[in-house]
Amino acid sequence: MNKIRRKNLQEIIGQLEDLKDSLEALQGEEEEYLENIPENLQNSDLYQKAEEAASNLDDAISSLEEAINSVEEATGKA
Repeated sequence: MNKIRRKNLQEIIGQLEDLKDSLEALQGEEEEYLENIPENLQNSDLYQKAEEAASNLDDAISSLEEAINSVEEATGKA
């Protein structure tokens, strides 16, 4: 891999890491929201939707981590 493509991939890794950080912050907010839902609403649709959203954000974070690792491997740095 030439220097220019490696540099471009490093920029993409930075962008992916920024996106992952943003998703982690949002997932943290969703988890905090879940923790603060009153006990009498913890079996409600509202709670289930929030729980599903937090889980989906966790899946997205994992996918971004995999993408970052794959791109790092492509650059020869992993």
